[in-house]
Amino acid sequence: MRLPDMPLHDPFVVADEKTRTYYLYTSNDPSVSGVDGTGTMVYRSQDLLDWTRPVVVFLTAEQQDLWATDGAWAPEVHECGGRYYLFTTLHNQDRPLPVPPANQWGTPFQLPNHMRGTVTAVSDSLLGPFTVVDPARPTPPENLMTLDGTLHVDPSGQPWMVYAHEWLQTIDGTMEAIRLTADLSGTIGDPVFLFKASDASWIGEQIPAGVPNQLPPYITDGPQLYGTPDGSLLMLWSTYEKNLVGKDGTISGGYVQTYAVSKSGDLAGPWEQHRPLVRDDSGHGMLFRTFDDRLMMILHRPFENARGKLYEMQLDGHELRVLRQRTDLDGGG
Repeated sequence: MRLPDMPLHDPFVVADEKTRTYYLYTSNDPSVSGVDGTGTMVYRSQDLLDWTRPVVVFLTAEQQDLWATDGAWAPEVHECGGRYYLFTTLHNQDRPLPVPPANQWGTPFQLPNHMRGTVTAVSDSLLGPFTVVDPARPTPPENLMTLDGTLHVDPSGQPWMVYAHEWLQTIDGTMEAIRLTADLSGTIGDPVFLFKASDASWIGEQIPAGVPNQLPPYITDGPQLYGTPDGSLLMLWSTYEKNLVGKDGTISGGYVQTYAVSKSGDLAGPWEQHRPLVRDDSGHGMLFRTFDDRLMMILHRPFENARGKLYEMQLDGHELRVLRQRTDLDGGG
């Protein structure tokens, strides 16, 4: 299989040095994997061009007493202490959360809120099967509507889960983090606020003159952390750029891949927002290094019926740049 033929939303790559194999995780698609159910599947390749048919590594239906069985969005796999940890976002519409009150824009958002959050599952193999560590609740606080948890280990060795706090609950979506225990099985303390989506001042700059651009929602999505040689900390994240105004005055826009920089190298920031790396309905990207030490970014495009797109990247200090799209690998588009 090749990337143009592979359904691929929220892609995450593990470059496994031991086997010189790239593992590409995404939500299970029964039409490709041949396995019914909500969960995670993985493609494998040794050259980023030709990929095996996917293998299912996690199914919610196989977990005992799991608090939610829908979603399985944005799977990531990380090695820790010789074991492999899967983060994936589940939700349960039958477990409501409080609806947010009127906000600073004077707009009462009466959108239904329900339990949503990232779970942690563990396996001894990159091919699973993965078993949820705590089936009773998500890893972030269960009263928060969150998604897209990712792992960050700070310079002191403290592991964190960084996640997006849903705009459905906050109106102005945020990025937050919570400390994890050494074995990633639990949390320590309260969440730490990192930044809010509206901090990216460019989000509404394409709105025509005379149209208010300070209108909700502001969306945070798909964080991934990456340390730079100059000691800075990058966070890839995605949002919606507001650039379309409907006849009824509503504002919409395209999905974009952007990033922020903490020059201090500290997860707490301060975070400086940078302009988008890729537009054209693209996002939820992550960085990884190839076996020949090239820095690559993989993301999905378009949002619906997504496919994986690969970009060769360059780091200049803490400035991240796209060198070229690897159309030889992803088929272009």
